[in-house]
Amino acid sequence: MLTVIPGVLDAGQVARVRSIVDAAEWVDGSATSGRQAGLVKRNAQLPDGSDAARDAGRIILEALGRSAPFIAAALPAKVLPPMFNRYAEGQAYGPHIDNAIHLRPDMRLRADLSATLFLEEPDAYDGGELVVEDAFGAQSLKLPAGHLLLYPASSLHRVQPVTRGVRSASFLWVQSMVRDADARRVLYELDQSIQALAPRVGQGDAAIVRLTGVYHNLVRKWADS
Repeated sequence: MLTVIPGVLDAGQVARVRSIVDAAEWVDGSATSGRQAGLVKRNAQLPDGSDAARDAGRIILEALGRSAPFIAAALPAKVLPPMFNRYAEGQAYGPHIDNAIHLRPDMRLRADLSATLFLEEPDAYDGGELVVEDAFGAQSLKLPAGHLLLYPASSLHRVQPVTRGVRSASFLWVQSMVRDADARRVLYELDQSIQALAPRVGQGDAAIVRLTGVYHNLVRKWADS
């Protein structure tokens, strides 16, 4: 399931993040990749654990913690600290699948979901679309700054070559409390249906109460805390 989550960062937050990362020292992105990904990865990246990545990442993590749509779609158990990349003219990231396990000194995370948070407006660069292969074929996306795309980490995906300007983004991985992707999709659709119906019939309507109970009982059945 591909889920677009608008406005994770507002314009002011995007500007704050950009002011931090744009002033930082960037390195060759292939140096931080595994052997296979390094063959197709051509971009620049902030070093893991750098002050800039940590400070900008803190803004993003706080925003994600307040984002009800993100929490509903991801049901996060763990979120890896955000990382940052940028693609100048001629740079791209060929087809690849993200690593299943990410190890940090203080965290071991199973990557169930990948997320890309766009930090540049679409009209500021040409190319640079994120293309994700899913059950419906290849989905090509290029979102406004502050919007986030959440998609299965098991998906084959790529970043198209940038032909003008610079594409800046943050990316991260999520371990969900609900490991099974189909179960997570059912829960998300049920949650969204409840949220849409409740204003029409009232939060205290008996059917809404029952559906909310069904949702929480399914979470109880499928989730690992």
